[in-house]
Amino acid sequence: MTKNKDVFERCEKKYLLSDIQVQALMGQLTEHMKADRYGVHTIGNIYYDTDDFAIIRASIDKPLYKEKLRLRCYGAPKPDSTVFLELKKKYKGIVYKRRVEMTLAQAQRYLQTGEKPPGGGQILDEIDWFLKRYRPSLKVYIAYDRLALYGMEDPELRITFDRNIRFRDHALDLAKGSWGTPLLASGQALMELKLCGAMPLWLAKALSDMGIYPITYSKYGVCYKNFLSRNIKTKGVIHCA
Repeated sequence: MTKNKDVFERCEKKYLLSDIQVQALMGQLTEHMKADRYGVHTIGNIYYDTDDFAIIRASIDKPLYKEKLRLRCYGAPKPDSTVFLELKKKYKGIVYKRRVEMTLAQAQRYLQTGEKPPGGGQILDEIDWFLKRYRPSLKVYIAYDRLALYGMEDPELRITFDRNIRFRDHALDLAKGSWGTPLLASGQALMELKLCGAMPLWLAKALSDMGIYPITYSKYGVCYKNFLSRNIKTKGVIHCA
């Protein structure tokens, strides 16, 4: 991860665990990692895509390069609350994330009318290019309850556990709450390992000893394949209960 908190470059690996596996692994992690100051907190995201879901369909095909745009909040935002507009790119397994901090009201105005908030700089120029290329619109809301850990010796080593992942394809406003339909089975958690270098030996051994191996998993991708794609009746129109 770079020194700029709004620009990230790292390798991310994902693992689908049972609650029993999480409990066993936490016994190892607590010797080397600490929970961040937020504890368990709720993250809400709105993903943007074309009317025919071209962005997520391309991502599912596993190209060398892919990108997506989302609006993210922590907790329940109000119009003057801080949110993050994020452009996430992946090239040859490396994740590059750019994000711009603004209020929810500013983000909504920008995405609806093109009115730029102050201070966006180069990152907002990149987001502008994305918007002009794809002409995306709001497609799905995805939320989850996250516990984030960071390394005691290497703070850039991060592991997150996401539970109660849920989605909705209507009421697409971060201020309308974090309710939705579950994406994960009860008793499951999605673990994400975020690395800027090599995996520590102690962590590699712990995962190997417990038979925990990485998987390919995209929250938006799973939502699209299992729910949204089934409900497209006409181009750009979704009918979900």
